[in-house]
Amino acid sequence: MILLQAEHINKAYGVETILQDISLQIQSGERVGLVGVNGAGKSTLMKILAGQLSFDSGVIRKPKDVTLGYLAQDSGLESEQTIWDEMMGVFQDLQEEERVLRRLELEMGSEEVLADERRYKQVLEEYDRRSVAFRDRGGYSYEASIRGVLHGLRFADMEVTTPIQTLSGGQKTRLALAKLLLQAPDLLLLDEPTNYLDIETMTWLETYLQNYKGAILVVSHDRYFLDKLVTVIYEIERNRATRYVGNYSKFLETKASRIEQELRMYERQQEEISRMEDFIQRNIARATTTKRAQSRRKALEKMDRLEKPVTGTKAAHFSFGIAKMSGHDVGKITNLSIGYGDHVLAGNLTFTIEREERVAIVGPNGIGKSTLLKTIIGQLPALRGQIQLGSNVTIGYYDQEQQNLHEGKTVLAEIWDDYPNMLEKDVRTLLGNFLFSGDDVLKKIGDLSGGERARVSLAKLMLQEANFLLFDEPTNHLDILSKEVLENALFDYPGTILFVSHDRYFLNRIATRVLELSPDGVTSYLGDYDYYVEKKQELAELALERSKEKAANPGAKQTPAQAVPKEKLSYEQEKEAKRRERQRLRRIEEIEQTIAEREAEIARWEEELCQPEIYSDHLLVKERNECISQARAEIDQLLEEWSDLSDV
Repeated sequence: MILLQAEHINKAYGVETILQDISLQIQSGERVGLVGVNGAGKSTLMKILAGQLSFDSGVIRKPKDVTLGYLAQDSGLESEQTIWDEMMGVFQDLQEEERVLRRLELEMGSEEVLADERRYKQVLEEYDRRSVAFRDRGGYSYEASIRGVLHGLRFADMEVTTPIQTLSGGQKTRLALAKLLLQAPDLLLLDEPTNYLDIETMTWLETYLQNYKGAILVVSHDRYFLDKLVTVIYEIERNRATRYVGNYSKFLETKASRIEQELRMYERQQEEISRMEDFIQRNIARATTTKRAQSRRKALEKMDRLEKPVTGTKAAHFSFGIAKMSGHDVGKITNLSIGYGDHVLAGNLTFTIEREERVAIVGPNGIGKSTLLKTIIGQLPALRGQIQLGSNVTIGYYDQEQQNLHEGKTVLAEIWDDYPNMLEKDVRTLLGNFLFSGDDVLKKIGDLSGGERARVSLAKLMLQEANFLLFDEPTNHLDILSKEVLENALFDYPGTILFVSHDRYFLNRIATRVLELSPDGVTSYLGDYDYYVEKKQELAELALERSKEKAANPGAKQTPAQAVPKEKLSYEQEKEAKRRERQRLRRIEEIEQTIAEREAEIARWEEELCQPEIYSDHLLVKERNECISQARAEIDQLLEEWSDLSDV
């Protein structure tokens, strides 16, 4: 079934064409990715499809019964309610239906109705019909769904009574996503849904969306996310849309193959045209061959000439160099505590960085990753511990918020004021390499898009020629093509890199070591992101095994912590944590199985209430209703335990 169909959509702002002859369709269950460079019109198209923006011409078709949900970029949920009340509002109809069912149950158990067989049968039939519909719509599990989504989007550690208006912008964006997922429309339109998500939360969202019953259209610059989720790609390029079947990696292969084939066809046609034109020129004036030449000319005029295929999109091109080589030991961090004032985000941080390493810092949002970078460069004071930089180390820092840029300056002045000895033509050439050409260099910094501001910051960083680069979310605001250019530049960089990123593709490409930050220390994993994930899984399995062993031998004597060497203690603690984790997961499975069994029993008892031999006997009816009430009470208790275990 086609859920949404757009045909020949055109959109322009004045004389600037944004979208031209765009056609696409989305069918039930499809996962569709919408890609293109910054400024291609992806967000504009999403707003048009969501009905939030008008278009100049074309047609959009959607069946009346198809529901659509839209999450815009950086859209935050604004409400005066608490988190829990706002999420519960999604299920108002189920709550009302639940109140009706409770009223019908009381009515069925009343002496008045039991004495009136006809009335009793009417109430019972209505109850049966409503309870089946209530169950099918998730009436017995919507609170568990709320807890599951809030937990997945990192609201588990926060009191659900927190007023939404007190949340940060990023939290409000995640909450808007949570509400949309709970509403479960037939078609989800998601514009950059992974903004403000840490890696663990992105992984949860991928899994959730993979199992989502409806269809999805998503705009994302996260190649890892697209590869995991989508099965169809629409690329907007030069105002037009082209459809490809497969995930993002398959799209790249298919597009390259298509361009290569089109280029061969174009070149063969050009060769044929040249031969025909040469024949016409040599034979048109000769009496014996003029008819043949005229025939060729007519054929040439009627030929459907192929356009030369576009072999690539204009991209920035730059590289990072160094003015001088640093010593072998670039940095040594010892017992470092970071945070603000009396608030410590992370402590006991000890690690070293050696020359030419590419070290990634990972961890949940709020753990202090950006704070660590700012502390190393001296922008924030260390609360405790030492930071020692090696010999000849020069630092270049990329701030994800680009606070080093001046809103009132032009792009040209932003560079030239910092490097006044450069010639203007050299500054313009540099900016041209970062896709600022002509009058673009006279734009004010305050008027630039996120991607443009990022390119200005990268240009300034390149000119520093520092041998130790610190990046805080360098791929934010960059389109996929710009990310690839940055990756190639860093891959060839001869210095040392320490960076924070949630872009897993970027992490895999750049990192040679991963540092996982926690409140009480840092763990080093020698390898790329895939190795880090694999190693974490191994440690989780060890912990589960330890939990199982402990459960089987509860009286086993534990070695006092102070008597165990530090390395041994860390290993034992890891095993213990993994064992507890396995036990927790096993209990969650038991609870879910018990809930399913109780719900099946409720369904069976409700069906029995419709049988003549049951509903004609008020004692049997009373017995079944009591069983149903007890089962529901047990389910409520189990759901509370499930929520507590899931929030760990």
